[in-house]
Amino acid sequence: MLKIQGLSAGYGNLPVLHGVDMHVGSGEAVAVVGANGAGKTTLVRTLSGLMKPMGGSIHKDGADITLVPGHRRLEHGIAVVLENRNLFTELSVRDNLRLAEHAGQRAQRSQARFTLEEVFDLFKVVRERQGAHVGLLSGGQQQMVAIARALLLQPDLLIMDELTTGLAPVIVKEILAILNQLRQRGMAILLVEQSVAIASEMTDRAYVLSVGKVIHEVPAGGWQAMLSDPSLVRAYLHG
Repeated sequence: MLKIQGLSAGYGNLPVLHGVDMHVGSGEAVAVVGANGAGKTTLVRTLSGLMKPMGGSIHKDGADITLVPGHRRLEHGIAVVLENRNLFTELSVRDNLRLAEHAGQRAQRSQARFTLEEVFDLFKVVRERQGAHVGLLSGGQQQMVAIARALLLQPDLLIMDELTTGLAPVIVKEILAILNQLRQRGMAILLVEQSVAIASEMTDRAYVLSVGKVIHEVPAGGWQAMLSDPSLVRAYLHG
């Protein structure tokens, strides 16, 4: 589904990512984990089309999307939830979702995977607060709106950056339960996350990023071995 080869990216002439290789299969949940400064957000911004790569390639379903601008990547089935969410805080929850619904319809990739009503069923609080201005919601509620909005873009690959940062444990638990439902529906997920505990609970396997390079891969079924080795966690994740 998603194939990244030799990806390099950075700011000005300063490279941050150095020859990153990774892939996400159809319906697979994969994590990218690493300490602060590892290059995780740069990776997300490059995959979402907000940054132009310095080198390498990005393919989705066989199509080269390396230079496809961000607003066109939804046509290739990619939706991204950024760390800062980028919601229209002066608009209501429902208006934010309607805008995404319209964009998803314009992409015209295939039959809609999610309707507005289905999204409301997944996120009960979003239904309850649909008339409220987004700027008046709590951080956890805004995160749910951001995920709901991404789903209405009709992706088959959902990329999420630091999904749970700053959220209360009860909200994190609710969001993870919803993501598990998405996985059961065949949604592919790339979770870029500092919390190894969250990543291990939510994904099949992982890439460990450090100073812009993939330095370790956690294979399918390999999370327990990594988490049970404190020296490994300290070496790779500084934690």
